[in-house]
Amino acid sequence: MSDDVQPAAAEVRAAVEAVKAALDLHLEAIENRTGENDPAVFAAFEALASSAEAYDELLYDTYDEVTPFEVPAGDGLPEYAGPAEPEAVSVLIRRDYTIVEPERLFAQARRAGEDDPSAAETVNAALGVIFGEYEPDEIAQRHKEFGLEEGDSTLWVAAAEPAEPGEWLEAPFDQADPQLLVCRFDVSAVFDDELSVLDPD
Repeated sequence: MSDDVQPAAAEVRAAVEAVKAALDLHLEAIENRTGENDPAVFAAFEALASSAEAYDELLYDTYDEVTPFEVPAGDGLPEYAGPAEPEAVSVLIRRDYTIVEPERLFAQARRAGEDDPSAAETVNAALGVIFGEYEPDEIAQRHKEFGLEEGDSTLWVAAAEPAEPGEWLEAPFDQADPQLLVCRFDVSAVFDDELSVLDPD
């Protein structure tokens, strides 16, 4: 390893150790919280977010790699108001796509619909066949094969009350409360744009 690379690698190692320490302090603050608005928990959250961001930037600058998660910004979400130990959680996922090649979508719909011509009569019909036949994760992995272009996506894990089968099906997203968010993971081209500003080359 060259002398030029060693200091940068050491900085990345120091940054990841700082993240580990911040994680421990964050958990300790939560375990010893004195109330819903405990300033120690807030301070530990901010320290964890800051150390994670610093590590992510150094990781990208040194190795051209990024972490697979985003720490929610402290000013972007309301403070968590859910139970400290939820009995259940709801996982809410939004993935946006642009239909860039309708003919690919129609071809895949006809194939999935066993050459039923009605499967490709309209975009709506084709989408119904595709999303009825394939799991959302598979569509996300193979989106180009379906003539789709990925947009932003987000995954929320929110505290919830245990629900009976069928209880919320009539209005499944009415209770998506940001104050019950346990964690959130976002994917967006805007993050790539921010990284390109940090390292234009």
